[in-house]
Amino acid sequence: MNLEIWELLSYVVTVLGLPLAMAVFLYEKRKERVAEEEEVYETLAGSYQDFLRLALDNPDLRLMSKTRTGDLNEEQRERMQAIFGILIALFERAYLLLYEPDLSGKDARRWHSWKDFMEEWCARDDFREAIPDLLQGEDPEFAAYLGKLAANAEAPR
Repeated sequence: MNLEIWELLSYVVTVLGLPLAMAVFLYEKRKERVAEEEEVYETLAGSYQDFLRLALDNPDLRLMSKTRTGDLNEEQRERMQAIFGILIALFERAYLLLYEPDLSGKDARRWHSWKDFMEEWCARDDFREAIPDLLQGEDPEFAAYLGKLAANAEAPR
């Protein structure tokens, strides 16, 4: 092969090969990012399932009820506060990992499922009343967000 053919081939590689290689690289990076986001969501969902098992393992606290649990002794109140603390930590992790103000598509659907969980718990009087103590030291933006959900849950009452 002479020098002109080699030069022509180098131009072909530069014009076609380099952009193709960049496109493949970017596609693989995007696919990797989507897989990481899915893994984060699945991990959080698994943590919430573990929390629900914890709630079921403490039937005397009636945590799955929509109403306040009355007539608790000191040990039960401490357990409930600890369980609410676990829930707040889980909600904060979900907020920090999933929430953005301008979400759309699959990201928005993922976040709204967590928002629904938060609103459901904020509808409970005893959880809502524990929120100020539970939010001490938490991320300020998360604390403001959950505080707003709690205020909205209390408003119709």
